[in-house]
Amino acid sequence: MYLTLHCNFLARPLRSLTFASCRPIIRSSLHAGSFQLKVRHRNVFTTVTRALSTSCVRWSDRKTKGSAAIPPLRENIYTIPNLLTVSRILSCPVLGWSILHDDFFLATGLLVYAGLSDLADGYLARRFNMHSVLGTILDPAADKTLMTTLTVTLAMKGLLPISLASIIIGRDVLLSLSAFYIRYTSLPAPKTFSRYWDFSIPSAEVRPTTISKYNTFAQLALMCATTVTPILPVQYNLFVPEMQILVAVTTVWSGLSYVFSKDAVRIVSETRKKLPPS
Repeated sequence: MYLTLHCNFLARPLRSLTFASCRPIIRSSLHAGSFQLKVRHRNVFTTVTRALSTSCVRWSDRKTKGSAAIPPLRENIYTIPNLLTVSRILSCPVLGWSILHDDFFLATGLLVYAGLSDLADGYLARRFNMHSVLGTILDPAADKTLMTTLTVTLAMKGLLPISLASIIIGRDVLLSLSAFYIRYTSLPAPKTFSRYWDFSIPSAEVRPTTISKYNTFAQLALMCATTVTPILPVQYNLFVPEMQILVAVTTVWSGLSYVFSKDAVRIVSETRKKLPPS
């Protein structure tokens, strides 16, 4: 788009024409494309054109430099909270093995460790500012790995109904597939295989909904009660049947909350602040 200004300075001195007077028009026209400034006076057209082209070059360079000055977004993933979370994930196969081999004392000890480490990594992340986007993914992943291990093994031992185990596993599988899809769509370009699995490049942050927090607590309480029941005296009643109904309701409710909640997933690349052009 070309903006043409025709000015008649035959009766005015040359020094009355200043580039500053044309600056508002020039800046408002930069977004629309290039333009041409014509002035009806001898040798004035050349002077204004040179000043105008110089300003355009400087403005475009400043915009390019400002965009190129944004550093790549990375974070430190080797923190103590993340290591504690990974240790919980690695303890899950031992936990499953102990349940299948009726070693419920070892299973109970591993559950106690999982609960204490979960509290410890949350405290350290808040106290020493060790938050990371990877931590928001690893922490629920560790909880789901623990819950999946307990659900499958307890159902195999006949201590948990198959119908309830199917509801819990089905919800977790659907959420996991959604997480893989969100990771791909929110990953900044270029979308390569190596960058997809490079978790030092954050793309999306998963925020648990309120009902999902209650559901996690209810599931963990049920799994702990079911695991501890074989080693407790018969007279102890832990209300396991009632807890199973509560877990079934909250599991379905929490799964639907991730679908309809707008705050469950935050795209990091869209909320990143860009540096102002220098």
